Amino acid sequence: MKACYRLIVFIVTVANLVPGLTFAGESVTRDEAALALRKAIGFFHSEVSCNGGYLWRYSGDLTLCEGEGKATETMIWVQPPGTPTVGQAYLDAYEATGDAYYLNAARDAAYALVRGQLRSGGWYYHIEFDPEKSLSYGYRDSPQRRHQRQKTTLDDDTTQSAVRFLMHLDRVLQFKDAKIHEAVTYGLRSMCAAQYPNGGWYQWWDRYPSPPRAEDFPVFRASYPESWSREWMNDWTGCYFINDNLVANMIATMLDAYETYEDRRYLTSALKAGDFLLLAQMPDPQPAWAQQYDKNMHPVWDRKFEPPAITGLESQGIMEALMLLYRKSGQKRHLEPIPRAITYLRQSQLPGGRLARFYELKTNRPLYFTRDYKLTYSSNDVPTHYSFIVSSRLDAIEKQYRDLLKTERRTKTGSRTPALTAQVRRVIDSMDPRGAWVTQGPLRAHKVEPESGVIESQTFVSNVRTLCRFLAAGR
Repeated sequence: MKACYRLIVFIVTVANLVPGLTFAGESVTRDEAALALRKAIGFFHSEVSCNGGYLWRYSGDLTLCEGEGKATETMIWVQPPGTPTVGQAYLDAYEATGDAYYLNAARDAAYALVRGQLRSGGWYYHIEFDPEKSLSYGYRDSPQRRHQRQKTTLDDDTTQSAVRFLMHLDRVLQFKDAKIHEAVTYGLRSMCAAQYPNGGWYQWWDRYPSPPRAEDFPVFRASYPESWSREWMNDWTGCYFINDNLVANMIATMLDAYETYEDRRYLTSALKAGDFLLLAQMPDPQPAWAQQYDKNMHPVWDRKFEPPAITGLESQGIMEALMLLYRKSGQKRHLEPIPRAITYLRQSQLPGGRLARFYELKTNRPLYFTRDYKLTYSSNDVPTHYSFIVSSRLDAIEKQYRDLLKTERRTKTGSRTPALTAQVRRVIDSMDPRGAWVTQGPLRAHKVEPESGVIESQTFVSNVRTLCRFLAAGR
């Protein structure tokens, strides 16, 4: 028995020390992974795309499709995991292999986004390519008409993800594609122009923005309102938004833009956004953040299930954004809010270690909604379309914070570990003869569960990135 045990220890040790060593049934060659990548992207690019762009989900036989809602055959989605997300996966494949086919597929996705850029500077959730229907949108390349929809949205990383993908491609193309380069510049400048004097943003605008005037938007620190209504007033008084990691995504985008174009306007915008997050941290007894604030920097209602409250989800994303800002700028003031926020959020964890999405102002009691949207302290009857209880990342956030205080950590180059190889094996084996990954489940907007299964853009992107990590590690 002792000899057997020593043999097992020896095998495990060698497997951990020798990158790429795998056991029978798990081995993958580089050629096999490269062929699977080409097959998967070939299917998605040639059979799934619409004018170079993508939606969220398709039935396995490609007869039904949807984004966050129902979609037509002439529509693509910008909101992740739509066109920018798929396009970035193509670009990852190009950088992992050097195969120009993937670069051309990424360029097709970029041109689809360029066609759907609005005169207001950014993107709406989706793009319509039908010649007649597209006239109702204020696309930059469409004839200008009255009553066109021109809503640039920063919600759900929509415009930000489009800009990041386009600028990544712009860099790979050495800034030589004038159409892509001009679209990125136009989008970035509209985002800078829309930034408020305190560094925050509203979540959308419907015309090319003029810079908000300082006298109209005085700078305050966040504070508690004297009172707030327990019922949704359908009164959209929100001015500065953090909801769905809006500011965190903007900081990442602006830092990316500064590194890409070396234009200090983008660094200034990112630093200004970081200063807004310092202003937006609530005072004791709840030193974290709300989802949205009014002009006086009081937490306010947004949608009927998003009350004035401290948020357990977005507060974690904000701390990660502040640490990213510190890593890129070296300005330690952006780390100052983190210890207080971590301590408070740890004290606010629910039984089992998770966090409530909302905590009542001052009392810190977790807030929920019933299915008919009545505010309650009970989680027994919550709607299913929204996360009212969220995972805690506080251990990882605190570790990252302590590491930053010690020294800047160096990024390790990936290697073909046994775990990665086994994951690639599963990805390849789960592909159908067309090159598609099909799972069982519903098309939510259509309220059906197709017999042919479901093809999801998010699954495609995740599997492509796994193959890319494997291929890049072997180069």
